[in-house]
Amino acid sequence: MSEHVVELRGITKRFPGVVANDGVDLAVRGGEVHALCGENGAGKSTLMKILYGMQTPDSGTVAVGGTETHFRSPADAIAAGIGMVHQHFMLADNLTVAENVLLGAEKRHGIGKAARERIAGLARTVGLSAGTGAGSTGIALDGLVEHLGVADRQRIEILKVLYRGARTVILDEPTAVLVPQEVDELFATVRAMQGEGYTFLFISHKLDEVRAIADRITVIRRGRTVGTVDPGEVGTAELAEMMVGSELPSPGSRESTVTDREVLRVSGLGLPDPAGGRDLLDDVDVVVHAGEVLGIAGVEGNGQTELVETIMGMRRGARGTVHLGGTDITALPTMARREHGVGYVPEDRSRHALLGEQPLWANRVLGFQSRPPIGRRGLIDRAAARRDTERIVTDFDVRTPGIDVTAAALSGGNQQKLVVGRELSGDPVLLIAAHPTRGVDVGAQAGIWAELRAARAAGLAVLLVSADLDELIGLSDTLAVISGGRLVGTADPATVTPEELGTKMTGAVT
Repeated sequence: MSEHVVELRGITKRFPGVVANDGVDLAVRGGEVHALCGENGAGKSTLMKILYGMQTPDSGTVAVGGTETHFRSPADAIAAGIGMVHQHFMLADNLTVAENVLLGAEKRHGIGKAARERIAGLARTVGLSAGTGAGSTGIALDGLVEHLGVADRQRIEILKVLYRGARTVILDEPTAVLVPQEVDELFATVRAMQGEGYTFLFISHKLDEVRAIADRITVIRRGRTVGTVDPGEVGTAELAEMMVGSELPSPGSRESTVTDREVLRVSGLGLPDPAGGRDLLDDVDVVVHAGEVLGIAGVEGNGQTELVETIMGMRRGARGTVHLGGTDITALPTMARREHGVGYVPEDRSRHALLGEQPLWANRVLGFQSRPPIGRRGLIDRAAARRDTERIVTDFDVRTPGIDVTAAALSGGNQQKLVVGRELSGDPVLLIAAHPTRGVDVGAQAGIWAELRAARAAGLAVLLVSADLDELIGLSDTLAVISGGRLVGTADPATVTPEELGTKMTGAVT
């Protein structure tokens, strides 16, 4: 029998105008954590979709346990013992933990006592002690998922694939939304599961984390395998060079460009919960000056989304006031706020930033249709939109065969570069950026960080929300911590460490 539980040999996959994978090789040994690294558009996602049965290769072979196989669907991959935990969790908040695990897998162990015993046993495997009530130190299998934090939700996703029989688990950007303490806990869980014979494919852009958790690392670049290395034999900078051909970028920039001129003032902002629960935002005050980046740090789900969307005018029924450059915009709709000079990079580009089935040049129009050079006397200037899309593609290194390609055809990172480039067009006075480099490789990060620093130096005010604490600390002039819809503290980005900031975010006692 082969020592490799998974082998992909000579995998080639073509799409119109793009070769996503070009003879890629990947061999994963049983019981190891094997990291897969590469730029946005390098072909990582396509390769994993092929392994998980979501796509079929044009050529090449897939072997599991030494036996060549052909997956027609994810169900085939699951039957072969391969599971995938996606970056964006697929849990139903209104169902219990046990119901989420059972959903779609009722035939494996039924829905009664045997199923619950199996779930409880696997819960311990993934680091969840199955509690039974208020006095428990773990989670209750009958508790609603909506009450759980990000780290527990992720463990439930892992629990779901194990319940379906997976012994090889693909983790797609698993640390993207975790604070450092939660990352340590995840890594401890992964190591413990290794001891029980589980194998992991770990996809990440965070190279320090990759070197900390991986037994081996395979790098792919422009759809081809660059090589497989031992993390003990390469440094982070060397890995970055293998991926993108340049040194690892840093978001740090300590020179101050903050002025005394207020651009954004939010006073007494409150947002009721439509369901009648605790207020989503409670008495939030925010001030951002020209040339300043104000970073908002917090565990996801503590009001960051509501704060951003309320300032953008997307949430109704809010209390308090919003002033932009001294003008009261509290009552203005979202488009009017944009026309006053507010740029917006949303946390979910597919829902709020892009039309996936429309070409890139049409996506350049979004949010700018009423302003020159795109909008002229109520009409859209297509030629101007096309010209500026070409500029964004060049300046932000958007990897695309052309501007007539649909947005959905681009990798997630290239979609993000297009959005950031569009929102920095038109000389905004305020940029609200929610996770501007989420899912973006180290090379693209460098470009986005450089653009943000240049715009900040030119007087742009930036309200930054990010789950990447190095990014928050490196880019911000001021840091505020949000918890439970309230601003509960501040931190000095010149001195605070990611671990200290994570402690403030979680409310842990040091």
